[in-house]
Amino acid sequence: MNTAGHTDVHGLDLIPFRGVRYDSERVGSLAAVTSPPYDVIVRPDGLLELESADPHNIVRLILPQATTPAARNRQAADTLHDWLAEGILAPDPIPALYVYEQRNGDILQRGIIGALRLSEAADGIVLPHEDVMPHVVEDRAALMRATAANLEPLLLTYPGGASTDGAAAAIERATHHKPLLSTTTEDGFSHRLWAVTDPAEIAEIQSDLAHHQALIADGHHRWATNLRVRAEHASPGPWDFGLVLLVDTARYPLRVRAIHRYLHRLPVADALAALADSFRVRTLECSLSEALAALGDAAAESNAFLLAGDGSYHLVDRPDPDLLARTVPHSRPEAWRTLDATVLHSTLLDHVWQVPDTPEHIAYIHHTEATVEKAEREGGTAVLMHPVREEVVRDLARQGVTMPQKSTSFGPKPATGLVLRDLAF
Repeated sequence: MNTAGHTDVHGLDLIPFRGVRYDSERVGSLAAVTSPPYDVIVRPDGLLELESADPHNIVRLILPQATTPAARNRQAADTLHDWLAEGILAPDPIPALYVYEQRNGDILQRGIIGALRLSEAADGIVLPHEDVMPHVVEDRAALMRATAANLEPLLLTYPGGASTDGAAAAIERATHHKPLLSTTTEDGFSHRLWAVTDPAEIAEIQSDLAHHQALIADGHHRWATNLRVRAEHASPGPWDFGLVLLVDTARYPLRVRAIHRYLHRLPVADALAALADSFRVRTLECSLSEALAALGDAAAESNAFLLAGDGSYHLVDRPDPDLLARTVPHSRPEAWRTLDATVLHSTLLDHVWQVPDTPEHIAYIHHTEATVEKAEREGGTAVLMHPVREEVVRDLARQGVTMPQKSTSFGPKPATGLVLRDLAF
């Protein structure tokens, strides 16, 4: 593992690594062995679909299935070892930075995958914008310890500005060459990957990135996991770095979507009854797309949520100001206090509905239709959210203010399984 880096930089320190990739001749197709990030796979049928797509699908590493957490992690480690021994997965011959492209219609995203030196939020180099859940960090840390690998990259963004040299130039040059891999996943996105191995080009990229700070767009729990596991190992070493995809949002703006909540044990009728005196509630007899449009209109004027699960959509907005004053902490900036996610957690979940923020009570789901279907099937309440603007997220992060967990979903997210980082190489 190449751990040489620029330890004196005050910005991003990205180094090449020997990417571990699937041998395309040993698997059915590259698309069939990829998966969305681990936390996007929330439905059992989604997990089974990925497992059945190919016996070597990456989901067997990121979400191994066994009866206990310890058994799951051992299984993932054994599977990774077996696939490497069999040549299903193989390390590239020399360290590289990887240019990664995703395209779907008019959506085009390009960035650089590498091993990024880990840093604390107080260092101001990598800015988190969401809180994390300790039980998730511990779960991911146990998997990382067992496999000694970064199985999927975090998505980080930085505003590169108008410069046409440095990382931007290196990305552009790479795309004129034949890619290492090219595949199209079932969601319609095409994926291409190129290796940058020339020392001069790598130095050009590193010099550029050393002047930037990044925002964690997706992967807060994995970043916190990296930091936790780093603290358990001697430095310097491979544990000082984590696998990331860096995207210049000045060139390739990300889309920001909401992450919805599903309340397992709260029926819609009970949820609505508790809101009678503190929010305006309107029942909408319309399609989901029309209801989401109404949510967007309402969210432009006040905090707003869309409840579903009983066959209808219920628009909840205009919270009682006195209730907000009593339930939302005053110690945070105004921009944080007025976030929908803040009002949902501080006012609705903690105070009005009294729903504990534990996996037994709340599921966090990226897919809108899946959240509604789950609520209607199981009898709980889907709470649909309106997305936060990226500039709000970045402004809060620069102030050192973190949003409630699972407040945003940036995308497109990198496909898991195209390149891994095994810390043994």
